[in-house]
Amino acid sequence: MRAKGYLLIKGGRIVDPASGIDRVADLLIKDGLVEGIIQPGKRMGMKAQEVISAQGKLVVPGLIDIHTHLREPGREDEETILSGSQAAAAGGFTGVACMANTQPPIDSQEGVRFVLEKAKQAKCRIYPIAAVTKGLRGEELTEATDLVRAGAVALSDDGNPISNSQIMRRALEYSKVLKIPICSHCEDRELSSGGVMNESYTSTLLGLAGIPSISEEVMVARDVHLAEFTEGRLHLAHLSTAGSLELVREAKKRGVRVTAEATPHHLILTDELIGPSFDPNLKMNPPLRGRKDVEALREGLADGTIDCLVTDHAPHSPEEKDVEFAAAPFGIIGLETSLGLILTELYHKGLLDLQAIISLMSTNPAKILGLKGGNLKPGSPADVTIIDLKREWQVEPAKFRSKSKNTPFGGWTLQGKALATIVGGEICFREGI
Repeated sequence: MRAKGYLLIKGGRIVDPASGIDRVADLLIKDGLVEGIIQPGKRMGMKAQEVISAQGKLVVPGLIDIHTHLREPGREDEETILSGSQAAAAGGFTGVACMANTQPPIDSQEGVRFVLEKAKQAKCRIYPIAAVTKGLRGEELTEATDLVRAGAVALSDDGNPISNSQIMRRALEYSKVLKIPICSHCEDRELSSGGVMNESYTSTLLGLAGIPSISEEVMVARDVHLAEFTEGRLHLAHLSTAGSLELVREAKKRGVRVTAEATPHHLILTDELIGPSFDPNLKMNPPLRGRKDVEALREGLADGTIDCLVTDHAPHSPEEKDVEFAAAPFGIIGLETSLGLILTELYHKGLLDLQAIISLMSTNPAKILGLKGGNLKPGSPADVTIIDLKREWQVEPAKFRSKSKNTPFGGWTLQGKALATIVGGEICFREGI
């Protein structure tokens, strides 16, 4: 994606953590690349083909979500690469990385190339994450070098933990050589077997089988130690417990090459919400945890233990989700609500400033996967998100661009919304600006 000509974004508050910039200015884009940040109204001796007035709005490096499930190939009734990219653009994302647990899994060069071919029609950048093991079975490593050469930006069996420690060790050794992260879904399946929600007082009251926090924490501990031993690159997906955060915090102090992510739903919701409604849209893996875990995750954002925010966008058809809680599949969608939730619950309530939020949602994700975006430096891809911090809006799942509607946030009123998403200088989404 790379538009021709000049695009001028006038008078917005530009926040770019990578450059240490936070000021009102104009952003000039030429031929799909950032030309420069200039004083408002300064004449540059050129005529822009397109001018966007961003007065009173936020102009930031395009948001990047490094953990999504786009379901193609195999479950195009739930989501496609095109529909997922449309949802992403509407949510302010200029790029998303999609996991390998499709049908069939993305575990070959052909699978990676299929995603990249489909991505040519997408409304944002699509970065394939390929499987660590063949068929996601955890038994035999994929051809990691070939997958990276084909265009994979990371390896992950997300949705499935890699139980075999020797397999995980070898994967991390490859990660060191190939300079890509292994994204780990930390779960001990023996400990979580049969569970449908967090193991807690609430699960006992509701009579639902629990998933204990230790099922995540023992695998976080194992993977951290393996990363330390191999000097490989480990990225921990969707952390949800206070114990996991402490393990990562200590590992970083020792110099382990580990990064970690969290989702809006684990930062906002608790397992206590399940009781009144038994809403299947509150069922995800890892499950919603207790209040102390939510507080710990928020502390982890503030002190840098958590490196990025992701959606773990997991579409499911209404037929699958509209069943009793225990029988429903795990997962919710999040591309169109993530930014609004983070601004509403973390920024407007004074828990994180804008520099931190943009770092977590753009700059850091780009660094973790080695992507060119995440900044507004001259010569960088002109991937830009324009945000209205004051815009109040109601979550209406029926109006989502995503093919699926499985969200627990329907009816919520949020403050803060993406008004325009620009990818390579091309306006891919625009609303009210």
